[in-house]
Amino acid sequence: MLFLVFMATCAAAAATGVLIRPGEWYRDLAKPGWTPPNRAFPVIWTVLYILIAIAAARVADNAGNTMALALWALQITLNAVWTPVFFGLRMMRAGLVVIAALWLAVALTMVAFFQVDMIAGALFLPYLLWVTVAGALNFSVWRLNPQASAGQRSDA
Repeated sequence: MLFLVFMATCAAAAATGVLIRPGEWYRDLAKPGWTPPNRAFPVIWTVLYILIAIAAARVADNAGNTMALALWALQITLNAVWTPVFFGLRMMRAGLVVIAALWLAVALTMVAFFQVDMIAGALFLPYLLWVTVAGALNFSVWRLNPQASAGQRSDA
């Protein structure tokens, strides 16, 4: 049952990616050659959200989990905020700030999870790696597109 609660929370965060699509604006931006193909993102995020929910359910079932679950709530909130900021508002610099905060929250959550349940902490490793890649991609796209980095909307 706990897994389903955490999975529903992950689904709510994922909904921002379903509701706010990258669209033509993102497609037309210059991107580094190492950018993953668009079709990879939903697959990667689905796997990560399952791992994130499993990890949280494992921690929730243990004593001494208060800080770990508070950090989990922070990271899933930041996770949900990045898409509207980057794709919705088209604010790449602000997106970089959000993803930096997300990276820190994921790292702290992982450390806190390791203290409660080793497997839960390990389940966060792929997430931290992916957020590292996503942060580098956010930074690279921002740097490659200075004309679009201030959140200027070409369709406004």
